[in-house]
Amino acid sequence: MSFFRLTRRDAAFAAAAALACAALPAAVVPAAAETKIKIGYIPVLGSSQLFVIEGEGWAKAEGLDLDLVRFGSGPQAMQALAAGQLDAYLAGVLPLLVARSKGVDVKVVAAGAIEELQLVGRGALVEAAKASGGDMKAAFAAFTKAQGRKPKLAAQPAGSVPDTLLRYWLEQTGVDAASVDIASIDIDAAQQAFLASSVDAAVLREPAVTVALDRVKDAKILVDGHQFMPDQPGSALAFYKPQALIDSGVGAKLLKLHIRATAFLKNEPDRAAPHILAALGSGLLTEAQIKSALKGSRGTFVADPARIVDSVAKLQDFQVKLGVVRRATPVAELFDLDLYRRVAP
Repeated sequence: MSFFRLTRRDAAFAAAAALACAALPAAVVPAAAETKIKIGYIPVLGSSQLFVIEGEGWAKAEGLDLDLVRFGSGPQAMQALAAGQLDAYLAGVLPLLVARSKGVDVKVVAAGAIEELQLVGRGALVEAAKASGGDMKAAFAAFTKAQGRKPKLAAQPAGSVPDTLLRYWLEQTGVDAASVDIASIDIDAAQQAFLASSVDAAVLREPAVTVALDRVKDAKILVDGHQFMPDQPGSALAFYKPQALIDSGVGAKLLKLHIRATAFLKNEPDRAAPHILAALGSGLLTEAQIKSALKGSRGTFVADPARIVDSVAKLQDFQVKLGVVRRATPVAELFDLDLYRRVAP
């Protein structure tokens, strides 16, 4: 009898506990785990898709947890990618060709921006450019004669898009690269060198271009993005071990978000600006500068990777000529155009 009474009490307790659990709010039920994706980027406007995706909360809505890792140049990010430390990359496209030529399993799945890079000058070099009517070959020669030294131009390390593009443009303009002094430094250092008058010109991207023009009274764009090279390749979205990301469904999710963010940057620059400022601010930028840079750069945001295939091939051929790349890699093998075609609206 005593056993029967104990069992009845236990049953009553269990029933009460079950009712209590049923009444608990759904929020206490553990959510499904998010898929963590580590993405390397460089701090330029061409990486803004990532800042929008995070700022708008789109990644978490898709079950993705983005871990954004900042690098000072494309080659630095590529080294981390090649070491398997990153799942994806949004930075200059040329270092990816170098990585692929060394057997790294990487594919470009989208463009990020085109015609980003501009040559911004200051001081005596700007005056020489004005006097020559914009003929930069003549301007460099006049500067050297008047100043008793070569003009100093800041770019990024060898193998980067800025360094390759600058040297490509010099050759196309008929300027011997030996007649200028090219300083190979990372993005932040190039901007600081320009602001501190340590160089006469720098290859910059937004928002550094807007900052330079705002803070240096005599600063001027000497060569714009289109003049450097029509459809010059800039930031690109690439996947490390892409088939694994695609098979898991994560690749398509991330690419769809990138395409959505590209449209957002073009159509909603005022809404995008706070997200970009939060990522790039570092005390040098204002929201007004970000908005100005965005509104002047909306045409540079491009997601379709097919847009940059030809210009990437041109710059790779030039890198082979420079000896930066030992042999050309078939450019088509670097790109996965099919994934973009499948997921693009």
